[in-house]
Amino acid sequence: MIWLTWRQFRGSAATTAALLVVLAVVLALTGPRLAADYSAGIAACTQDGTCDRFYDRFFGGHETPFVGLTLVVLLLPALAGLFWGAPLISRELEAGTHLMVWNQSITRSRWLAVKLGLMGLTAATFAGLCGLMVTWWSDPLDKSAAENLALMAPLVFGARGIAPMGYAAFTFVLGVTAGMLVRRTLPAMALTLAVFAAFQLAMPLLVRPHLMPPITSTFELGKTNVDSIGINRDQGGFVQILLKSAVPGHGGAWVLSADLVDASGRTVGTGGEGAVRISTTSGPCAPSAAGGDRCIAEINRLGYRQQATYQPLERFWPFQWIETGIYALLTLGLSWLCFWWIRRRLS
Repeated sequence: MIWLTWRQFRGSAATTAALLVVLAVVLALTGPRLAADYSAGIAACTQDGTCDRFYDRFFGGHETPFVGLTLVVLLLPALAGLFWGAPLISRELEAGTHLMVWNQSITRSRWLAVKLGLMGLTAATFAGLCGLMVTWWSDPLDKSAAENLALMAPLVFGARGIAPMGYAAFTFVLGVTAGMLVRRTLPAMALTLAVFAAFQLAMPLLVRPHLMPPITSTFELGKTNVDSIGINRDQGGFVQILLKSAVPGHGGAWVLSADLVDASGRTVGTGGEGAVRISTTSGPCAPSAAGGDRCIAEINRLGYRQQATYQPLERFWPFQWIETGIYALLTLGLSWLCFWWIRRRLS
């Protein structure tokens, strides 16, 4: 049974393995140079305090391959579910070949166990290797990326570490389950894609922020967490502050919320934007004042602060293990459903 399954599956497995080998070679050839350029740039910029500009230049010069590789890792689990999982049972049901296979000496449960075990483990292994290779290669870029593309950001987190392995195993078994339920390949593929997309949206929005209790702290305003300062000329006396999704001293943190609060702790702005009542006709926040540093210092003196709720970068690997464990449990649940369904409901 294992030999037969491998003969049926070896073409697509060999093609995927060849593509991964090509990707590994490209990353191995370009990764050391990327890391060396990053180290040299950091060594130079720390001497004159221009690291912010270096980060922008360095990431901007490699943004296209960074985004491309991230999308490849994000799409790989979906492809495993669509083209390996969904047709696995539905193709047999559509062609009627399941009647011949299940009348042989091999039981349905053993047939399904071999299929799920061999193909599911292969899909998880390929996705895991791809995720770890891209994590190694993109490490310098992850350190220099802006907050919306930082390592803990929802889009990037799912394409790093071991999480793609859990996604691939879950999506593959999800495709098998969908094929059993709808009994047709194309509808099963559509259902697999829709459910997987729903899970990938729900996880960072509803589940991941609470895998560990988030930290809430207040921080002084500065270049790290202030994006811009504007003066409301129509209503004199107001300074409009736009906050960044970043917190001082915790680079790469995933900021869940950031509000502007006054000296008493009362929120004066939500969604990263707030208005501060302060003289704009004269003094540090006047339009003629030189730069915004003096205005920020005056706003800090009046007691205004950034109140942020965030998940620090140090929780990246704990989150990876927890989320992979969640998808492993979902995979086991769907696998149990597949075995129950093939014994009780399919004929």
